[in-house]
Amino acid sequence: MTLLSAIIQQAERIASDFLQEQVISSYPILDKGMVNQVYVVETAHRKVVVRMNDEGAYAGYMQEQWCIEQSAAAGVPGPEVLAIGIADGAAYMIQSFVEGENGLDSTMPKSDIWKQIGRYTKHLLNIPVKGYGENLVDADQGVWSSPPHPGSDGTWLGYVQHNINSLKDDDPLIALGVYAPMQSLQVRQIFESIRQETFQFGLTHNDLSLKNTIIDQAGQVTLIDWGNAAVSPVPHGDIVGLMLHQLIEQGLSDEEFRAFLDGYGIHEQSLASSRQILLLKTFDTVRWAIDRAPDLIDTHVGYAKLAVRLLISNGEITQSKG
Repeated sequence: MTLLSAIIQQAERIASDFLQEQVISSYPILDKGMVNQVYVVETAHRKVVVRMNDEGAYAGYMQEQWCIEQSAAAGVPGPEVLAIGIADGAAYMIQSFVEGENGLDSTMPKSDIWKQIGRYTKHLLNIPVKGYGENLVDADQGVWSSPPHPGSDGTWLGYVQHNINSLKDDDPLIALGVYAPMQSLQVRQIFESIRQETFQFGLTHNDLSLKNTIIDQAGQVTLIDWGNAAVSPVPHGDIVGLMLHQLIEQGLSDEEFRAFLDGYGIHEQSLASSRQILLLKTFDTVRWAIDRAPDLIDTHVGYAKLAVRLLISNGEITQSKG
């Protein structure tokens, strides 16, 4: 038996045990950039999606269930979480099957999809949350946190201050060519501006993309995969992610980005703070890669260089339009 066959059989057993029905067919969902093993399993009366990963993913599935349920209550269509558990050494989540096409494959105009995503992202402001970070630590109260690490206490201000303190003459980002010594003062001014600004914090999906949507025949968009959700400054958290997609070749088009902003109700002239946070995020991610994922350094250095080019030109802070 191949490894793939064994995993498919495991997904079928999980679904069959939950539904108390015999499985008649199953197939994997592939090539959408997913980190989980994802299978559609069908019985005579039901069709469900089984997502699986190692046991360590269980807490993440619980957090994702909270996000799906809270966003649904706020008016964002999503799958129903039917069960979460651990079986045979694997964490699993069983979701309802959402009929339709993946957003990458849909014939619906991409700008129309992005406009709906923008509306959904605005709805997330109605979800009560506290704190900051990527870990849900109190589901009843909606409290989120970020783990402290050397140089940061895990708070938003600690995160910003850590990146300010890292702007030194021997900063490895200079050696990597992310920014030049003559640009250090401009970068510091941008980060200081972020530190002094008062932000609203809210739930962010953190992976808005066409691959994380399902489009039904009526043109309704369903938002899926909340595995990267966090509490961060809004609306900037999700906008920064889209800006990063814009910077990447063959990423989000200007038309699609404007459609998202239109759906959210934001003018492009109001994105100065988002651009600044983009610079902060790309710098911090390079530092993370240096410490935790050396094989990703080159990729994230490339993103950070693009962010520097967007905000800083020839050592001068690029003025925002409007």
